Amino acid sequence: MTAQPYSLPPAAHIGHVHLRVADLDRSIAFYRDALGFTLRLDGRALGIPVAFLGAGDYHHHLALNTFESAGGTAPESTRTGLYHLAIVYPDRASLIRAVEQVLARGGAIDGGRDHGATVSVYLRDPDRTGIELYYDRPLSAWVDANGAFIVKNDPLDVATLRIEREETAAA
Repeated sequence: MTAQPYSLPPAAHIGHVHLRVADLDRSIAFYRDALGFTLRLDGRALGIPVAFLGAGDYHHHLALNTFESAGGTAPESTRTGLYHLAIVYPDRASLIRAVEQVLARGGAIDGGRDHGATVSVYLRDPDRTGIELYYDRPLSAWVDANGAFIVKNDPLDVATLRIEREETAAA
């Protein structure tokens, strides 16, 4: 008997990311204050070293715990595992505001990339977990005149995003 191919239903999506962190207070502060997530539940009040954070009306996009990692160190960059988690913004202006918030809270940006379909900014959380902040260009901009996907990995100067915002605000 031949196994039938399986495809996820179109409405399926990634529900949340659960991260082991070294310091729950430090990580809550980063994801809440620098990235703007809302703390939904701090499990320490129930004796469980876990926190759940979300955006909008979703119960939680992130879970953070110190079950086995309290005081731990970040894994070496050459180890397998999570490369980064990604947060998609509705438009370029929202991405720029997010970058400004990260920088205003003392965060550092690793760099930016223009991938064709997306414009991405990369950074790390306090435990060195990679984070991609990005927005999707309109679907029509994803393909060239021949219908082929535009895929690239061009450097993006994050400072130009901030200058663009200042120019837009001044206009």
